[in-house]
Amino acid sequence: MVKDRHLAEELLKKIKAGADFASLAREYSTCPSKSKGGDLGWFGDGKMVPAFEVAVKKLSQGRISPIVQTQFGYHIIKRTGTKE
Repeated sequence: MVKDRHLAEELLKKIKAGADFASLAREYSTCPSKSKGGDLGWFGDGKMVPAFEVAVKKLSQGRISPIVQTQFGYHIIKRTGTKE
């Protein structure tokens, strides 16, 4: 998560070009999860804001989202797994 859309666009380009998601999250994110490379851990329905949850549900494992805007900023999401 970053506060600036332009920065989010630049970071997404870097990720698509092969940059390491976790390294970029540690360097640029404004989210408390930045120390864990952006890893939010497992969360269930109703735990995140709706726009974020909708974007996560559309992703298959290992995929990267387009930029998702919420009231907190601009997010790039990498889905790393699911919990049954």
